Amino acid sequence: MNLRELNQIREFALAEAREAPTAEALEAVRIKYLGRNGLLPDVMAQLKEVPAEEKPLFGKAANALKNELTGLIKERQGTLTSVIKKRDAFDPTLPGLWPPLGSEHPISKVTARITEIFQSIGFTVADGPDIETVWNNFDALNTPADHPSRDEQDTFYLNSGDLLRCHTSPVQVRYMGTHQPPIRIIAPGRCYRRDTPDATHSANFHQVEGLFVAEKVSMADLKGTLAYFAKQFLGEDVKIRFRPHFFPFTEPSFEVDFFFEIGGKSRWIEILGAGMVDPEVFKKVDYDPDKVTGFAFGMGIERLAMIMYGIKDIRNLYENDVRFLSQF
Repeated sequence: MNLRELNQIREFALAEAREAPTAEALEAVRIKYLGRNGLLPDVMAQLKEVPAEEKPLFGKAANALKNELTGLIKERQGTLTSVIKKRDAFDPTLPGLWPPLGSEHPISKVTARITEIFQSIGFTVADGPDIETVWNNFDALNTPADHPSRDEQDTFYLNSGDLLRCHTSPVQVRYMGTHQPPIRIIAPGRCYRRDTPDATHSANFHQVEGLFVAEKVSMADLKGTLAYFAKQFLGEDVKIRFRPHFFPFTEPSFEVDFFFEIGGKSRWIEILGAGMVDPEVFKKVDYDPDKVTGFAFGMGIERLAMIMYGIKDIRNLYENDVRFLSQF
């Protein structure tokens, strides 16, 4: 090691310290030259090999380089730190960074539209718990003890003896238990059944129930209400038809189909179930069936969403895939 080599080390060290772009890079320069195993400690260790006549100058130059490099690194550290603080500081003159907006879920959109339509003709929204009693879910709705829906393979029973409601009809029972006629309600909500998930079935789904109870409510009222809903929801050209069916809590009972265009073709599609409230249900809630009559109906929200938006698989509604949901 001689003075010429030491001067070369000095040029490289000072240049690297000046050009270090970040605090991390500057720390790497410090370790390279001033660290315990760095170049300058190694140079000082070689002082004994320097010719005697050069030792004073060599030692003085080595110490000067150490002090100069140390001072430069401290100066650069202060500069880089102030740049970082300035960069991270809030600048009110910069434009805001707005996060992307989400979109309303198809189930929420359909529920809101159904609610809006029925509210426009005097229905109010009622709500109830997802965990229900057997009485509210089955007994009060005139469901026989041997009805298949009561079986454990169809209904989610809890250890407490309660269950996850398999329709939103228990809301009607609860509402009638605390209100006197006339009543006109809809009850949108989540339901649960032991269905095997596939393209059209899910163990967790949504329904909207409707109930109108007053004096002299007739089938004409039911047909007029559902016809109004159909035209508001799907357009003036839609037609409806009633097919005889059976539900434990209505008599007579019907499946209701809508005839409208979907996928370029007009066809009949089953939309909901409906009927006149069975007098036995009124007796369960202490209504006098000789004084009041009523109708009830229920429809699946997922089914309507799939029809409206051309969704082929009900599971798409629950997977929270942003690529799918962003279409709505």
